[in-house]
Amino acid sequence: MANFSKSTVPQFSVEVYQNEYLPEGGREVNAIVTVTSTGGGTTGRVPLAAASATPAALPGQGPNAAVVIMVDCSGSMDYPPTKMRNARDATSAAIDTLRDGVAFAVVAGTHVAKEVYPGNGGLAVADTATRAEAKNALRKLSAGGGTAIGTWLRLTDRLLSSADVSIRHGILLTDGRNEHETPEDLRASLDACAGRFTCDARGVGTDWVVKEVTGIASAMLGTSDIVADPAGLAADFTEMMENAMGKEVADVALRLWTPVGVEIKFVKQVAPTVEELTERRTEANTRAGDYPTGSWGDESRDYHVCVQVPEAGVGQEMLAARVSLILPAADGTSQVLSQGLVRAVWTDDMVASTSINPQVAHYTGQAELAQVIQQGLEARKSGDFDGATAKLGRAVQLASDSGNADTAKLLSKVVDVVDAATGTVRLKAKVADADEMTLETRSTKTVRVKK
Repeated sequence: MANFSKSTVPQFSVEVYQNEYLPEGGREVNAIVTVTSTGGGTTGRVPLAAASATPAALPGQGPNAAVVIMVDCSGSMDYPPTKMRNARDATSAAIDTLRDGVAFAVVAGTHVAKEVYPGNGGLAVADTATRAEAKNALRKLSAGGGTAIGTWLRLTDRLLSSADVSIRHGILLTDGRNEHETPEDLRASLDACAGRFTCDARGVGTDWVVKEVTGIASAMLGTSDIVADPAGLAADFTEMMENAMGKEVADVALRLWTPVGVEIKFVKQVAPTVEELTERRTEANTRAGDYPTGSWGDESRDYHVCVQVPEAGVGQEMLAARVSLILPAADGTSQVLSQGLVRAVWTDDMVASTSINPQVAHYTGQAELAQVIQQGLEARKSGDFDGATAKLGRAVQLASDSGNADTAKLLSKVVDVVDAATGTVRLKAKVADADEMTLETRSTKTVRVKK
């Protein structure tokens, strides 16, 4: 799939955290799987990794990547006029961040999608001349028309598919609602593009729909965020492009093999964000399925795997699941990058069987935190203030217990915290749209468990 060079050598490792002990008749097994990619010479910002796992090395690659930037040019981008100017400046900053040799294009999005640069149905190759040409083309961008994001994604897919590269990435900016196509049309576009490229999505201002933007990023295995003040777009676009340039390996899958009699209850990413993967499984063989993880640079992510095993008696043990990192090849074969084992051991030691692994407990709380924030905000919007108080109070308690200071700070702009330890809060009478949307957009961001 990739045209690898010998300049860098990314390595993957897998480590499993779990309490493997079950009481007699116990059936549910939970494990946190830490996956770490290091040594690729990419971002250089690697979280603490599981050092004891045996890593597998990959040959590193050069600028084997393509990026398309989708800029919202609908009529609302003219209100205020500085918004369009900030979007042009941000796109210019992103173009300046492209590495030499990376293929790229710029798309203007309204109720239709139009190529801004290079404009020939393909991609340009980044160098001093093409970056200058692209930035010059941006000066012609103006606001007018509607919003149909599905058309932007489909054009981006066509452009990216024209390049023989491993890393295909999109950056999408919108400031409004997707009003000129149906939700079904957008869903169909996402289904068609998912797995073909990753996409980061940003909402600028406060007139867009959080669930639309976060749904796009989730489907495309990218990030989502709010840029409430358009003046912050350039810094955000630069950071997004730097992260995209740091990706070294694409299409990595988390493969879960389970023996006969074991049922998979769920698989989800739990750090750096909560992302449900259970329904994204594709069958690899009779007993194994693959869950997509997208592109990797120097980084570490955590996944929560929960399986149900057959009942067994004291003294018995079994392999409950085998977790592998898989890199598919163009010829249909795949390379195992690293793997870890999830075990089940039945015991009559009540202390051992009732102990909750700290990593499992932490991320169970982080997943609940994301859920109760979203439920609390929905209740507040619908006028169920008692329900909103209860849910957001629980969120404050969970954020405090887990040390998620960023989320706690965002919650404090929506509720007055009386006692964080007990989750006692009062809803604020007035909340700025930007504060509420920021909390909702970032609700799935987690903190890592303290080792």
